[in-house]
Amino acid sequence: MQTSSDRHEYPSHWEADVVLRDGGTARIRPITVDDAERLVSFYEQVSDESKYYRFFAPYPRLSAKDVHRFTHHDFVDRVGLAATVGGEFIATVRYDRINADGRPASAPADEAEVAFLVQDAHQGRGVASALLEHIAAVARERDIRRFAAEVLPANTKMIKVFTDAGYQQKRHFEDGVVRLEFDLEPTDRSLAVQRAREQRAEARSVQRLLAPGSVAVIGAGRTPGGVGRSVLDNLRAAGFTGRLYAVNKALQEKELDGVPAHRSVRDIAEPVDLAVVAVPAPYVPEVVAECGEHGVQGLVVVSAGYAESGPAGRERQRALVRQARTYGMRIIGPNAFGVINTSPEVRLNASLAPEMPRPGRIGLFAQSGAIGIALLSRLHRRGGGVTGVTGVSTFVSSGNRADVSGNDVLQYWYDDPDTDVALMYLESIGNPRKFTRLARRTAAAKPLVVVQGARHAAAPQGHAVRATRLPHATVSALLRQAGVIRVDTITELVDAGLLLARQPLPAGPRVAILGNSESLGLLTFDACLAEGLRPLPPLDLTTAASAEDFHRALTKALADDRCDAVVVTAIPAVGETSAQDEALAKALRSASASAPAKPVLVVHVELGGLAEALSAAASTAPQAASTAPGAGQAPRPAERPATAVSGPSGTSPRLIPAYPAAERAVRALGEAVKYAQWRREVADPGKVPEYEDIDEKGAAEQIDELLSRGSGLTLAPEDACVLLGRYGIDVHRALPAPTPDEAAAAARALGYPVALKTTAPHLRHRADLGGVRLDLTDEAQLRRAYTELTDLFGTPEVLRPVVQGMAPRGVDTVVRAVIDPAAGAVLSFGLAGAASELLGDTAHRLVPVTDRDASSLVRSIRTAPLLFGWRGSAPVDTVALEELMLRVSRLVDDHPEVVAVSLEPVVVAPRGLSVLGATVRLARAPVRDDLGPRTLPVV
Repeated sequence: MQTSSDRHEYPSHWEADVVLRDGGTARIRPITVDDAERLVSFYEQVSDESKYYRFFAPYPRLSAKDVHRFTHHDFVDRVGLAATVGGEFIATVRYDRINADGRPASAPADEAEVAFLVQDAHQGRGVASALLEHIAAVARERDIRRFAAEVLPANTKMIKVFTDAGYQQKRHFEDGVVRLEFDLEPTDRSLAVQRAREQRAEARSVQRLLAPGSVAVIGAGRTPGGVGRSVLDNLRAAGFTGRLYAVNKALQEKELDGVPAHRSVRDIAEPVDLAVVAVPAPYVPEVVAECGEHGVQGLVVVSAGYAESGPAGRERQRALVRQARTYGMRIIGPNAFGVINTSPEVRLNASLAPEMPRPGRIGLFAQSGAIGIALLSRLHRRGGGVTGVTGVSTFVSSGNRADVSGNDVLQYWYDDPDTDVALMYLESIGNPRKFTRLARRTAAAKPLVVVQGARHAAAPQGHAVRATRLPHATVSALLRQAGVIRVDTITELVDAGLLLARQPLPAGPRVAILGNSESLGLLTFDACLAEGLRPLPPLDLTTAASAEDFHRALTKALADDRCDAVVVTAIPAVGETSAQDEALAKALRSASASAPAKPVLVVHVELGGLAEALSAAASTAPQAASTAPGAGQAPRPAERPATAVSGPSGTSPRLIPAYPAAERAVRALGEAVKYAQWRREVADPGKVPEYEDIDEKGAAEQIDELLSRGSGLTLAPEDACVLLGRYGIDVHRALPAPTPDEAAAAARALGYPVALKTTAPHLRHRADLGGVRLDLTDEAQLRRAYTELTDLFGTPEVLRPVVQGMAPRGVDTVVRAVIDPAAGAVLSFGLAGAASELLGDTAHRLVPVTDRDASSLVRSIRTAPLLFGWRGSAPVDTVALEELMLRVSRLVDDHPEVVAVSLEPVVVAPRGLSVLGATVRLARAPVRDDLGPRTLPVV
């Protein structure tokens, strides 16, 4: 445990693990008095040139005074951070608060001088950039708004660290020194720089696991059948192109089936990039230490007995991750199924899958090993059903995902040239806010299809998951907003993935249907309507249709400007042969080539031969299964069809997905249509409007003053109205009416007609229970209504009645915003009333909301027609409603202390709207959020 350096407690929340540019990890933490020896040792390993750049003069060693100064901090005006690997310093950064004259100072001075020193062996790894992000976050927390740094002109690397960070800065040259000054307020550019670095680093860390030059299997036994031996055999059978080692303490042999064998990783003379750990959990810490000391870059831990086994296992898992990160290693697992990379340059099968999947353009991530096996099996089968010859680029089964998660794999797939489509099976999402951000960026470049297990139950015991208050349906809606193709089953995952991997995206929802079965065509027509597509009347070619008839019909349909996609239905003729299957497949492929921008799908009934023929052109068909030893394994690179799978933009023969049921084909097409529409919309995402009447500074001051009374504060109605008013949100005035006389006085002040309503929690917003009286035109009606309410529901003390001026008639709606601990800020909209609540008819968008988001939000609920003149009613002012949503979004986005806003009801009239009720809740903003510095999840 670290001890405090000076007058403040040790800030443990500043500790963080980060991924560096080369994919390795380092730990960043405050420097304390206990670090004197580490600091001296670190400084001795820094070159004279680097020391000169730091101190502007020869400085061979640190004096005792220097060591004291650099290890004693108050964590407010003087702060030092160190990046460590293996417990030793590899870089340091510090700031000292200064005044306008450059002298040491305390608050309210808001400037600090910052300086770095990076060990030469670790320069170029992005250590200084990561330290700058973290020291800047610390400084902002301590009310420092600006950094100053003096750098020698020759120290171009450090100048580049500052200039590339993306902050607003000034630079000038004086006395032979470059002086840089920059504000620490995050900018769009600094956030973009930070996230680009995050993507490169995390992608590289996964690449090191998926494309190692050497692999050691630790726990490989002499006899076949064990977990370690199975992984070793699978690596050999796949033809891994790098160096392979077997490691087991019990081994006396020098080789194991031709693989060099050692008793410890330490005994391997060459570097080891990846270690597959398959030893019992109690022996794993010793193995990890040996790997770390040998310089292993990453681990795949297939060993079980961790968080999935209970509290003791969870603590064992935390210790495993902490130990691995100490050495700069990342972990897949524990309890992992393994990883696969089908690239000819790698051919890695470091998994328990006995067969290497066929190579292809689909990236596959599964948290469950059992589901991973099922997905690999479906994608591996050649004929029958929908699979055909479609393969995998990379596969990751993360097990307990204690370290490497789906987020990391998304970072890798984002710019992986070998992956066109990403399929993910998730049982939990550890950081939904980050996942949504990464998914939005990935989906803009390539399709991302997700099925989420454990939707109606707790996450698997081995998964660390942030608590969320949002129902699954809301999380699903937010994922769809981010471009994720959300499906419900593994079957739908594969169906959608194969279509997206093989065919172009449809330009719209119009579907042509043709085939040799009228009944199957009608079923397809109905399925299209159910999916919200716009099918044309089916074309029945009759059962006598030949391959040439199909060719002519498909060519004509694809040339028709009224259709965006074609579904071909086919049933077998009596006695049909495989030659006829191939003729039909050839005809369909030939016709589809005439319109490469339109997708084609086939619905077949028990036509295994046709499904296989459609999936590959004759020149790229895989060889028949061999009966020779090793049958079932993937062919060697020379034998493997490089064009067996074609992406939508590929130049190889176009592959047509075949489905055994119309509903499956159409459901996949429906998802492709919605995704294509999202892609078109995301190209113009809209903007967050600026409103001149917003008083952001006044709101911040009010929030600070209110929070000084205590955190977790629900504002009084008067305070809520003032805060909302600063953002141009006017709440209809309501006056308390604890007695009939005070109710009458309130009505006179507001002017008749008025409404009398209760604000008791059990009656609020429940007009259906009779707690509201409207259109009271005089005092007599008001007093009579007051008596009725108290007679029916109780005393005024219980009812808490208020009087409010009548608002123009319209449609009652609800606008809410909430800060969810997992998903972040979410804006929600729906109609007011029990019916909408019972049906769950609420739409959601992530904050900040753009003008396009607000427009789509209004139109996303099923009851939206009520806003647009349903059955002859007058359309209401949806423009005013959208503006209200944008203002609420701005409020919660500008002020993270605003953790909940509820406007209910919002009566939207034909002209304008009225906010009749408002609740606002405040809480202290978290020290760090998604805008903070890069950091790996805390274990």
